[in-house]
Amino acid sequence: MSELKISNRLSEKLLEARRIVFFTGAGISAESGIATFRGDGGIWNKFKPEELANFSAFMKNPDLVWEWYQYRRQIVYDTQPNAAHYAITEFEKFYTVTVVTQNVDNLHTRAGNTTVHELHGNIEKNYCISCKKRFDYQQFESGGGSPKCTCGGLIRPDIVWFGEYLPQEAFTAAEEAAKNCDILFSIGTSGVVYPAAGIPMLAHRMKRYTVEINVNSTEMSYIFDENYTGKAGQILPDILEFVKKNK
Repeated sequence: MSELKISNRLSEKLLEARRIVFFTGAGISAESGIATFRGDGGIWNKFKPEELANFSAFMKNPDLVWEWYQYRRQIVYDTQPNAAHYAITEFEKFYTVTVVTQNVDNLHTRAGNTTVHELHGNIEKNYCISCKKRFDYQQFESGGGSPKCTCGGLIRPDIVWFGEYLPQEAFTAAEEAAKNCDILFSIGTSGVVYPAAGIPMLAHRMKRYTVEINVNSTEMSYIFDENYTGKAGQILPDILEFVKKNK
């Protein structure tokens, strides 16, 4: 335990709260060993995203884009949820918990969370661009190039690429959760990717209690009622321990 000092105000809010939203970004997955896209050594630093993460690039060179996502999938397959993911799952014993994530790694679901809204898709899901047939959680061999559906269409990752809209159903559900929560925790996110970053801003505008947990301050730090600097895998278990003892 990091012996976190929880403020009196957050303590009160935790005891009163019924609904909590956890809004997560790449930082929480970084604690599992998945490189952040915008941090030092991140995957984006190794590739030009505009060359890979857009539909035009996929149509121009589907084999290259597909193999890059196969590489990323293998990283996810070899990764396990960390203490922060499991702590969020345990919060469900005390609250109605909604996870809104910008991550595509499926770690929240693997950790056991019940309600997860994936704003940028899920790297373990795929679909045919022609007939829309799903190929979710299916293993594809690396080195074989971009696979094709039985209809002949290309199969693409169900990821929100640059220039594409967020999945409307997930985004609407995320907005509703932010509007109606008692506390929103923003965890491991830089707060620069919109429209996803508008979720904690919405909670702030609705005067919900907002808490940021991050290893560094961010461009959004000023909107939060409280800021805790450090790793979510250390801070969240401490907050959970307080809840276990007092709620």
